[in-house]
Amino acid sequence: MTLQGRYAPSPTEWVRTQVEKYEATGGADGNEVMGRPIVVITSRGARSGLLRKNPVMRVEHEGVYAAVASKGGADDNPSWYANFLADPVVDLQDGPTTGTYRAREISGDERALWWERSAAAFPQYAKYAEGTDRLIPVFLLERIEA
Repeated sequence: MTLQGRYAPSPTEWVRTQVEKYEATGGADGNEVMGRPIVVITSRGARSGLLRKNPVMRVEHEGVYAAVASKGGADDNPSWYANFLADPVVDLQDGPTTGTYRAREISGDERALWWERSAAAFPQYAKYAEGTDRLIPVFLLERIEA
């Protein structure tokens, strides 16, 4: 992983515990949320500059990942949304495999395709979309070659 700096564990206990278990076991434990696989994404805090880690549903296709900013269907974005906009270079851990990626928010046909893939990977996304007036943002994470 290439992001350097001080790590600030999540103030949300379940997120903090999930990330700790996932990282401590190379993704062997703590690798699911609601019965579906996850990845852990590290981003730089938009305001603090501190490293933040979040479990995100695993949506992958041909080495590219999607990060869906659903926040459980809330009417606002998760905190990592602003982090991705401020500094799109993130680290991603998928099981024991880690890499550095560039995140970009997608729209139009590209978003529609990845939304379909995301809802197939985690059907709850469709329910989240029904429960909010906002268009839930989707980011693609594309690997940065070393």
